[in-house]
Amino acid sequence: MKNVILLLIICLSFGSCNSSKGIKTKTSKTTKATKKRTSNTYSAPSKTIESIIDYAQTFEGTRYKYGGTTKRGMDCSGLVVTAFQKENINLPRTTSALQSTGNWIDVKDVQEGDLLFFATKKNSRKVNHVGIVTKSRPGYVEFIHSTTSRGVITSNLSERYWYLAYVQARRVI
Repeated sequence: MKNVILLLIICLSFGSCNSSKGIKTKTSKTTKATKKRTSNTYSAPSKTIESIIDYAQTFEGTRYKYGGTTKRGMDCSGLVVTAFQKENINLPRTTSALQSTGNWIDVKDVQEGDLLFFATKKNSRKVNHVGIVTKSRPGYVEFIHSTTSRGVITSNLSERYWYLAYVQARRVI
């Protein structure tokens, strides 16, 4: 029963996250109204984003290898960097460097091609894992990433493990 209540509290807090960390906004009524109109709007992924996702998906099933960036072995940040490099977009090589690249976005506003960051170590909120959003619609976010146990796979943010480990999302293009 405690777990159900805890999960419900977490769900409610994610649903009402209005953080503006790192964003300076005007407090005028016009700005707020505009923000509400543009929030949660869906735009189709560009050809570049589609290409990045398609290339990342060619690595599905590739085993995990720390520091790896090839079909012989891939780590989570290696997958991200390799997929974006295919479109001549250079990103930092490590997860910790990636977490400050691009713009912070609310989890409700993630789109294909955005990066999701996770803290998977027990009792830690320090980011140590990253994935690329492959599908997104209200209430549903799917991402590709490389795990130590199963290699490159696609997961859903609503899976309990990933939902609880989620830290932030960033848009790099």
